[in-house]
Amino acid sequence: METIVLNQFDAIVVGSGLAGCVAALELADRGFRVALLTKRALEDGASSWAQGGIAAALGETDEVRQHVADTETAGAALCDQEATQFILERGPAAVEWLARRAIPFTRTGDGLFHLTREGGHSQRRVVHAADATGAAIQGKLQPLIRAHPQITVLEQHMLVDLITSDRLSLPGPRRCLGLYALDEQSGAVLTFASPHVFLATGGAGKVYLYTTNPDTATGDGIAAGWRAGCSVVNMEFIQFHPTCLFHPHAKSFLISEAVRGEGGILCLPNGQRFMQHHDPRGELAPRDIVARAIDFEMKRLGLDYVNLDISHQPAHFVREHFPTIYQTCLSFGLDITREPIPVVPAAHYTCGGLRTDLHGRTDVNGVIAIGETAYTGLHGANRLASNSLLECVVMAREASAALPFPNSFTAVMLPDWDTSQVTDADEEVVISHNWEELRRFMWDYVGIVRTDKRLQRAAHRLALLHEEILEYYTNFHVSRDLLELRNLVTVSDLIVSSAQQRRESRGLHYSRDYPTLLPNPQPTLLTPSRR
Repeated sequence: METIVLNQFDAIVVGSGLAGCVAALELADRGFRVALLTKRALEDGASSWAQGGIAAALGETDEVRQHVADTETAGAALCDQEATQFILERGPAAVEWLARRAIPFTRTGDGLFHLTREGGHSQRRVVHAADATGAAIQGKLQPLIRAHPQITVLEQHMLVDLITSDRLSLPGPRRCLGLYALDEQSGAVLTFASPHVFLATGGAGKVYLYTTNPDTATGDGIAAGWRAGCSVVNMEFIQFHPTCLFHPHAKSFLISEAVRGEGGILCLPNGQRFMQHHDPRGELAPRDIVARAIDFEMKRLGLDYVNLDISHQPAHFVREHFPTIYQTCLSFGLDITREPIPVVPAAHYTCGGLRTDLHGRTDVNGVIAIGETAYTGLHGANRLASNSLLECVVMAREASAALPFPNSFTAVMLPDWDTSQVTDADEEVVISHNWEELRRFMWDYVGIVRTDKRLQRAAHRLALLHEEILEYYTNFHVSRDLLELRNLVTVSDLIVSSAQQRRESRGLHYSRDYPTLLPNPQPTLLTPSRR
């Protein structure tokens, strides 16, 4: 049955993190009628979890070229030079855009931005709001989203799939017509029409057993874009944050890079430092090096964790610079002004994603990807700390500004979601069991250190899971858990396939079978039509 879709918008933004919020505001200010879909509450995006800050060349002794150099060093010769220059030179303007919206950035006594330094940076260039920058930014932007007359916020709505012209056998190049979304309150799959869909759903940290990401980070936009015909790049490069709080009652609490930037020391339980044996930069080495060093020491000595010690700094300094970390650790019985913090590495950031140009456009006309969902080329083989929030703001603004206003958007005939052949699921335990199995074998086989054999085992398990989930998806009503599991399996397959293609160790991808660097590295490109 075909109906005229009532949910028509000039643009649809999927995801309520920083990239999605900036895009929605920019589009709405230009007069677009915008729908912002988020699968939980507006406040539940990963951006709110960001502690460190937003990197930009604002210091007196800093220059964009130095920021570019640091980014390219961290990216291990795989950063796209044009994209890196394009994004980083727009960094100061991005910070000013946020400042104009009253973001409470930490200031110096003379009113300038206080700049901190993080691993891999040669300068102090990280603008921050104490140690809860993401929450401070989102706390200001989200009320603007809710109050904007041009923005319709649809919470508890999860993306199911994009609707493209080829899916409806329409002539011409493939283009986006809208999307299907699950309304969790009613259980119905709704149809939304728009010529422009922004995928800003974040990364895929929940692929792994241990992650700093919120539960929403299930790779929804990457998986939906792939199914719609978008290419992906560099999915093997998953950044593991070196320092996640190790505590039985702490869920995915990140200990900011800035703790090491302000003098934090990594040491073994006996107090012995070890980073100097792994890299001359010590604790200020890029994240991939620090994460592998911690992983090495833990496996070498059979440890459950290592320590990060900032207690040598004055207590007032620690409480002033890291109030959130201090209070959170204190709630678990840890006084970080007096004792070290037990930490472990955890999956943190997806450096690859849907391939885009410098205006966020993917291979499919009308599908725009921004933020962690996208691959712009900025991050290369490893993301430099605090470049992610910067990329969110810059690319959301660029993608929104490049969009032509749809002056004559006519009613679109789209098919309703077909539920005529499905029934209610008989055993939900199948979903939870497969979810747990997936995350554990991805952690064991496709984690910080990889081998061909481990990747082969993962690929075999993924093929079996894919068959089970496809059967389940075909025969039963969809649920958020099923949709997330489907997306996680798709993204996991992309990660494994990309890792199998890279026969070297570079950046975040370390293989025992290929420990050396290739002389002419290239991005890993996967295209749906070629697989």
